[in-house]
Amino acid sequence: MKIRDIMTWSVVTVASDTPIMEARKIMNAHNIRRLAVVDKGKLVGMITLDGITRASPSPATSLSVWEINYLLAQMKVKDIMSKSLVTVSPDATVESAVALAQSKGVGALPVMEDGSLVGIVTTDDFFYKILNPMLGIGKPGIRLLVHNCGTPKCIQQIMEIMEVMAVVGKNKVKILAVHSMPTANEEQPDLVLHLENADPDRIIKVLADSGFAAEVRKR
Repeated sequence: MKIRDIMTWSVVTVASDTPIMEARKIMNAHNIRRLAVVDKGKLVGMITLDGITRASPSPATSLSVWEINYLLAQMKVKDIMSKSLVTVSPDATVESAVALAQSKGVGALPVMEDGSLVGIVTTDDFFYKILNPMLGIGKPGIRLLVHNCGTPKCIQQIMEIMEVMAVVGKNKVKILAVHSMPTANEEQPDLVLHLENADPDRIIKVLADSGFAAEVRKR
């Protein structure tokens, strides 16, 4: 999967001379926590809601409300924006982008193509568009864990997984998602199935008849 498959294409931007209070209003209006800063078509920075909060006077300040509002009104996006940006290409793989974001400690990656900003990808995109579907979050059904379904030998592992899938399929159960989960010995992973229309007791029994130990795991 590539970044272009999950990124947000319509990026909300502001100019660097935008007052930070106006930037905050834009974030609130779009229900977002960050804005790309673009001047004359060029990406020059990123401003976040947390950054605005940190730049605002402390509640313990001795300044009056009028003085605080005056100071905030004078501050521009360019005064507090981050200029050290970590970007990716729309053709970068999701795996490489996640690794990059983790190594740099950032929660968003502007997506650049031919020198232009074409999108943005955030940790929310990774969760809602990849992790949630993989784990079946928000969907009905049950999560079934098949113990030690796989061995260090790749071919045998594939055959075991195919056998489990065939057993489930023969019982007319719809499989919504499949993934493996490492175990303590790190050699024999468990197979996790998210099943939509399954009688868990019946599926566990038919898998046991085929030599597989399974259990329902709380979702």
